[in-house]
Amino acid sequence: MAYLDAASTEPLHPAARDALLAAIDAGWADPARLYGTARRAQMLLERARAEVAELIGARPDEVSFTSSGTQAVHLGVLGTLAGRRRAGTRLVAGAVEHSSVLHAGELHERAGGEVELVGVSRTGRVDAGAFAEAVARPGTALACLQTANHEVGTLQPVEEAARACREAGVPLLVDAAQSAGRMPLPEGWSVLTASAHKWGGPAGVGVLAVRKGVRWRSPLPEDERERRRVPGFENVPAIVAAAAALRARTEEAEAEGRRLSALVDRIRAQVPLLVPDVEVVGAPVLRLPHIVTFSCLYVEGEALLTELDKAGFAVSSGSSCTASTLRPSHVLEAMGVLTHGNVRVSLPRGVSEDDIDRFLAVLPDIVRRIRSSLGVH
Repeated sequence: MAYLDAASTEPLHPAARDALLAAIDAGWADPARLYGTARRAQMLLERARAEVAELIGARPDEVSFTSSGTQAVHLGVLGTLAGRRRAGTRLVAGAVEHSSVLHAGELHERAGGEVELVGVSRTGRVDAGAFAEAVARPGTALACLQTANHEVGTLQPVEEAARACREAGVPLLVDAAQSAGRMPLPEGWSVLTASAHKWGGPAGVGVLAVRKGVRWRSPLPEDERERRRVPGFENVPAIVAAAAALRARTEEAEAEGRRLSALVDRIRAQVPLLVPDVEVVGAPVLRLPHIVTFSCLYVEGEALLTELDKAGFAVSSGSSCTASTLRPSHVLEAMGVLTHGNVRVSLPRGVSEDDIDRFLAVLPDIVRRIRSSLGVH
């Protein structure tokens, strides 16, 4: 099986595996207690916090660990809105943000708040001017913008958005789930979220960083753990492994990013030549190094993924019925591109050129057979 779904989750990095096995023995105790084994766990936790803080450009006391990237986003969005209630109730976000941002926005709306979604170009990039105008409107409490899109890989104008937010006195939450460990993180954020399993750490560890001076109030019952930001017992071994993986991926990022980007360029160029009636979506240049997405006309996404699975390829899709949902991807809809027959190929660390050769070899016949079964020739 060729695993080509790294944007969903990256295989565990060897550095994470080694750190996890060591920390299971050394870091199992309650880091909030005072006896020796607990102090050892606390030391491991704080060392991991300092390492993650350094790698994302934060102070250790600004960083908290959550149970997932989704929880980090929920706490980041709802906590900042709660802390800035006096400033207003408007939330501004890009139309192609991750569903965790949109779901937090829906909860905010049900509580009487207002949400404005800023549109994107056909490549999936948020209109920086429209974003700045939305942020400048009275009563804006928070703005959200991802570093890069999780479905099509397009980089977002975070630094331009950060300047607009700074001028308007509005904090900016940046969802860095897809880019942390792969690319340098943009500056200017007020709140940053990330997810360890996206960079080769274990699942179940998210990162929530809140800059000093940002008004933030937990939307959950208070708990003494994690700077009173995140309730519940810390998974110290997993956090240690997450920090080790982030360090390793950051050190590898430049060389591996170039290699993966060249493979993605090849897929982007070859698929339209090999398969008729295909639209490659997302920005060709301003993009993540490892994601390429294309849509095939007259093909159901679910059928395409099933046949690719049979042929030995694990890929994903934003098409209807392929992500436990009955509606097409909100990202592709916002971009105004074809939403059906959609395939997202996202390359993990170490993927081979042979895997890409084989993928390009089998794809045309799979699409042809599915189209033939539907009476399309």
